[in-house]
Amino acid sequence: MVLKKLLSVLLFVLLTASLLAACGAGSKAGAGNEGGSSSNKVIAWAWDPSFNGAALKIAEEIYQKEHPEFDLEVVDMAKADLEQKLNTNLAAGVQDGLPDIILVNDPNIQKYVTAFPGTFADFTDKVDYSQFSPYKVDALTVDGKKYGVPFDVGVAGLFYRTDYLEQAGFTKADLENITWDEFIEIGKVVKEKTGKYMTTINPNDEALTSILLQSAGSWYITEDNKGNFVDNPVMAETLRVYKALADSGIAKPVTGWSEFVGSFNAGDVATVTSGVWQVSSIMDAKDQSGKWGVAPIPRLNIEGGVNASNEGGSSWFVLDKSKNKDLAIDFLAKTIGGSTEFYERFLLENGGVGSYIPAFSSEAYAKPSEFFGGQAIYSDFTKWSTEVPGISLGMYTQEAKDALKNELPNILAGSDLTQSLKNIQQLFEQQVQ
Repeated sequence: MVLKKLLSVLLFVLLTASLLAACGAGSKAGAGNEGGSSSNKVIAWAWDPSFNGAALKIAEEIYQKEHPEFDLEVVDMAKADLEQKLNTNLAAGVQDGLPDIILVNDPNIQKYVTAFPGTFADFTDKVDYSQFSPYKVDALTVDGKKYGVPFDVGVAGLFYRTDYLEQAGFTKADLENITWDEFIEIGKVVKEKTGKYMTTINPNDEALTSILLQSAGSWYITEDNKGNFVDNPVMAETLRVYKALADSGIAKPVTGWSEFVGSFNAGDVATVTSGVWQVSSIMDAKDQSGKWGVAPIPRLNIEGGVNASNEGGSSWFVLDKSKNKDLAIDFLAKTIGGSTEFYERFLLENGGVGSYIPAFSSEAYAKPSEFFGGQAIYSDFTKWSTEVPGISLGMYTQEAKDALKNELPNILAGSDLTQSLKNIQQLFEQQVQ
C-alpha cells in the first residue's frame, strides 16, 4: 500500500511537471528573472487580479517613489492552479520556474514551511511584527521564525439587518457582548415577529465551525499536528452550538455559495456571520442601503471565549533561492510590511482590510459607511482584529475539516457527540498516516 502511494505521487509529479514544461508561456511567466531580465525586476504569483493583484500594483507605485527603476510583474492564475504548480515544483525539487514572490493562504503556511524547509525567506528581522495584529503574526510563525508579510484579514463580524431587529424589538446594544445561546434566543423572537430566519446553516461548509473554534483560541488540530477533536472542550462546545442552531428553527438551510449569498441579498435572513470581505457581497443588494449594521460576533460560553474571530486571510512570501530575493524582501517590507499609505489606498480602492495597526487610526478606516447606516464599520473591524485569539493552523487543517464534514450529518441527526468526536479523530488519523 505504501509503495503504491509513493508510485502514485511520483507519477503525478512527473506528469504535472511534463505538462508545465510543455506550456512554454506558463513556465516563462515565473522564470525567476532568468534570460537576461533586469535585476530591478521582481515577479509575483497571485490569484484574483482585482484584489490581490491590485494590492501589489499599489505597493509598486509606493515603492517606485524611492526606487523609480523598480519593475514588478504580477502573474495572475487561479488559486488552485497556483497551489498545484507550486506543489509540483517543490515536490520535484525544481525552483527555476518559480517567482520571487508568492501569495500563500494562511492555513497553508505551516504545511509549506514544514514540508519544504529552506524554501521560503526568513523575514524575522525585516519587518516590525509588533505593528500587526498578533493572530496574523502567529499564523506565519514556525519554530520561532517569521516567514513573509501579513496581508489581508478575514476579521469576523455579525452583519445584521437593523430594520428586522427593530421590528422584533431589539437594538444595536442587544447584540453587543452576547453568547451564541443568547443569539439563538434573539433569533427565535426575530423569526416569530418578522417571519425571517435569523441566519443560515450549511452542513457542507465548515466556515462557521472555524469561526467558533478560533474565537476561543482552539483549532481542528494541535500545534504538533495531532487531531484536536477528543478531550477538547472548545470543540465539544462548538459542535453543541452548531447543532443547537440547526435544531432551533432560526437557521435557513443552504447548500453552496450562491444560496448563501442569495439568502441575505433577497432579505430572507436577519444576520450573516462572516469575514470582513463579505461587505462587498452584502452591498450588492443596493436596495438594502442604510438597513445594515455590524456587531461583534457572539462568543462561546466557555473559558477563553471572546467576541472576536477570523475567517480567511493570506500572506506574501519570498522564495529563498530567488535571484532577486533581497529586492523582493525590501519591496514587501517597505510597503505591505510597513506603509500606512498602502493600507489606506488598499481599503479605499479595493475594499481590502489588513492587520497593520498604525493604519487603523487613519481617516480611511474612520470613514462612515452610508450603506451601513453611517457606521464606521472598518474602524470596528480593525478594533476586533486586535482581539482575535492567535492559533497554530498546523499542517493538516483541510484534512481535519474533511473528517469533520464527514461526521457532521450524524451529529445533526442526534448521534452521541462523544462518539462522533472519536469517529472524527479516527478518520483524521487515517487520512494523515
